Amino acid sequence: MIKPLVFGLAASLCTTALQAQDRIQVSGTVTDQATGAPLEGVVVQIAGNKAATQTGANGGFVLKAQQAVPFTLEFTSVGFAPQRVRVTALDAQLKVSLATQTVLENEVVITASRVPERILRSPVAIQKLDVRAIRESPAPTFYDALENVKGVQMTTSSLTFKVPNTRGFNIPNNFRFMQLVDGVDMQAATLGVPLGNAIGPTELDIQSVEITPGAASALYGMNAINGMANLLTKNPFQSTGLSIYQRTGVNHVDGIDAAPSLLTESALRYAYAFRRFAFKVNAAYLQGTDWRSNTRLDQNPNALRSANPRFPELATANPAFDGWNKYGDDALAGSNVVSIGGLTINGQANQSLRVARTGYWETDLVSPRVDNLKVDVGLYYKLGGDGELWYTYRVGKMDGVFQRGNKIQLDNVWVQNHKLELKGGRYSVRAYVSLEQTGDSYNVKPLADNMDLYSGGASDTRTPASWGTKFRNALNAYGAGNGGLTSANLAAATQFARQQADAGRVQPGTPEFERLKNTIIRINNWDIRSGAIPGAPETGGAALVQNSRMYHLEGQYDLSPRSKSWNLLVGGDARVYAVIPDGNNFVDFSRPLEERNVPLKDGSFGSNVYYRKVGAFGQASKTFFAERLKLFGSLRFDYNPEFDPELTPRLAAVYSVRDRHHFRVTWQQGYRFPALFEALSFVNNGRVKRVGSLAYINEGLGYLENSYTQASVIDFNAAVSALGNTDAAALANRNLLVVANLPKARPERINSFEVGYKSALLPQKLSIDFDAYMNQYDGFLGQVQVYVPKGEFVGSDAAVIAMLDRNRDATQASGSNAASKGQERYRVYTNAKNTYFNYGSALGVTWSFYKKFTVAGNLSYNKMRNNARGDIFVTGFNTPEWAANFSFGNREIVKNIGFSIVWRWQDAFLWESPLVTGTVAAYSTVDAQVSFRVPRYKSLIKVGGSDIFNRRFLQYAGGPTIGALYYAAISVEGLLAKK
Repeated sequence: MIKPLVFGLAASLCTTALQAQDRIQVSGTVTDQATGAPLEGVVVQIAGNKAATQTGANGGFVLKAQQAVPFTLEFTSVGFAPQRVRVTALDAQLKVSLATQTVLENEVVITASRVPERILRSPVAIQKLDVRAIRESPAPTFYDALENVKGVQMTTSSLTFKVPNTRGFNIPNNFRFMQLVDGVDMQAATLGVPLGNAIGPTELDIQSVEITPGAASALYGMNAINGMANLLTKNPFQSTGLSIYQRTGVNHVDGIDAAPSLLTESALRYAYAFRRFAFKVNAAYLQGTDWRSNTRLDQNPNALRSANPRFPELATANPAFDGWNKYGDDALAGSNVVSIGGLTINGQANQSLRVARTGYWETDLVSPRVDNLKVDVGLYYKLGGDGELWYTYRVGKMDGVFQRGNKIQLDNVWVQNHKLELKGGRYSVRAYVSLEQTGDSYNVKPLADNMDLYSGGASDTRTPASWGTKFRNALNAYGAGNGGLTSANLAAATQFARQQADAGRVQPGTPEFERLKNTIIRINNWDIRSGAIPGAPETGGAALVQNSRMYHLEGQYDLSPRSKSWNLLVGGDARVYAVIPDGNNFVDFSRPLEERNVPLKDGSFGSNVYYRKVGAFGQASKTFFAERLKLFGSLRFDYNPEFDPELTPRLAAVYSVRDRHHFRVTWQQGYRFPALFEALSFVNNGRVKRVGSLAYINEGLGYLENSYTQASVIDFNAAVSALGNTDAAALANRNLLVVANLPKARPERINSFEVGYKSALLPQKLSIDFDAYMNQYDGFLGQVQVYVPKGEFVGSDAAVIAMLDRNRDATQASGSNAASKGQERYRVYTNAKNTYFNYGSALGVTWSFYKKFTVAGNLSYNKMRNNARGDIFVTGFNTPEWAANFSFGNREIVKNIGFSIVWRWQDAFLWESPLVTGTVAAYSTVDAQVSFRVPRYKSLIKVGGSDIFNRRFLQYAGGPTIGALYYAAISVEGLLAKK
């Protein structure tokens, strides 16, 4: 349906045939003005004509085209000032010299306004990482190099997953920062993770990366509320020939998390251009040993009320330990905690202890080996006039680990993308479809939970209560044999009780552990159910089975030639997500509540679920005062049937002084519809069910209107536990419980105000780039955990009793309410009740001086203003206040040899998430590289490393520990290029 529509639009937009013109040929050579050396890879194009070619190794070029004389040739190359040459005759060889231009005053970007414009006059902050910057960066890949860009914070979940963010509120599966590849959204819909580096361009095909920090919703719609990155690839009409890339490196050099391991990446690109038709093929394969998440800190230390603060003797042997990278011990989530009451400790009767299940470390549950295969094919055809029709296909297979509400082990995940695009000088129409399949992936938390339940050694392993009973009996037995439980032996007693309660539990490294793990990760039901493992106790699985389709259509048209005074741009888009229910993450909501997780006879879980939106925008700009002042205005309309329509405006002004100093001011609004997982998930994870934000999901469950907040339930249980954990004590402390009263979900909104300054000074030697912003977030989207009393209403005595730890022994209950049905726990995507403000600034300076030496640095500051009152959930700013980069290098310190060094630093900050909360320590790293050009063989050899001093660091709490990576890479480009 989409492809015929695009072809129809192509036919209607391309009614003008190519004018009859003379067939011409022009040739010449291009050299470096400073050295006289021939320049390879210079793009030579006829102004106003798509005809273009590139210079060869000897700097020569030949360009054939349909063109009348006279005409203008444009010569452009990264690192050199562009030059225009007027051609009035074809009887002589042209000789062109390009001047070095380190500060690219005339650099053009398209992401900020969706039309080409000079970067210095962009209405918003924007950074560009071009081919030269990528080649000179010491980062192992171009994607790693994004971390050196002003204002960018990188989150490395895995060797195969790196997620950039700007201006705060960072999460590994970043819904607020859009990633595009040639205009295609790279967010994997059901996985909820951006795949820009997993299925995006190869090292050989990347042309440039444009990064816009701050809201871009006024032009790009949903998911561009914090910023966006647009990855642009090479056009086969301009970059032809065969290119080969090979990188070999080693990580884990210290042997702490793994033995020193080889990492290899191979890539190939081939492109060829005929007169009207061109194609390119890219393939790349990476494999290695992943960074390991193995931080053995306790996020529930004994001093917290959720542990045992009344017993300081347990500080170093905390029975309520909740490890950063441990699963099945989730004390703070309340899902694996047991309240052991009725104890006599230090001669005082009726004492209680809170104890977490033992759990398993992440390193025992996930595989360290990862690989990433990606292939793309592009077909390009020149139509009449300036039109081109493009078709591209991308496919990627990947492994790795990433974090959303839980840690996910990805294994054999396949993502495909088809794009058809019609593009002209004033118009573009783009349609694409993305397909996603999760292969053999699994969720780490239910894996740990269900392994514990299956092998706990009790006759009834369906709940931690049976494990708690064993723990309590062993604890009392230890006390009976050692003169009672006292401060002196309490730590030893809890350790003994844990050993007894864990009897029969499978141990990592044993064949039994691997057999059980391999069985559970293939069961597509995370909840407890009978018969999952024949002949075994009731247990559940951990398989991640997700399939989705995302269909997108968009177009824009430049009306400027029809307007006498304004530059006008209009456009629109439509998007449909089609989710195939898996009975575990997504369900068919038309089915009865009790049947949604049950497969039908055909093995399916019901009909597909759809999530839709449409939008349109208009943008106007105009210059005044001899083009010194440029004004921008845009307005966007978006509609999602689940919510009210959204209007997002943007106003901006840029004022230039002597074309050297450029000042700008921008005000804009932005919005974000809940992402697919945030809106429609329905995860029945046994003890904590995760549900999407749409109101109809709440029907029959009651978590919106009939629940208590998790924080208040923890405080309530701590107080009741200190009084013996009885029903009477619970009723006496009922005022500690806080009713959640969750709002119905709505889009997240932002008001953003930004000022900035850019300059190119000292005849292209010095550039200064400064911006400052203030954002106001309304309806911030996040997760909150709440407790719903089964069969009761909040406020009643029975509802209060239901909030007691359901894993306590029945002997602890007293009074007429002992038969309470307990509680259901939900992790709900919803809107914060408070309004949040964050602000910050960033400064970047680049100075080119003596013989191509360059010094550059940037400093960024980001801060969230605290609110006077708490909210229903923690927003998680998750951003260091200060971060800095400093680089020094020379791309050719002697002939064909260059180097660069980058120092990067950020200060400590608090990371908050439903999975792990803790302080991420400050760190600094040094990356360095030396490059060797071999022009005769069109080769570049680069030897270097990231974090070369191996100062191990974390980028987020619960994430992997990253260390040194040393590498050698060689690229050979432009072999067999068309002359």
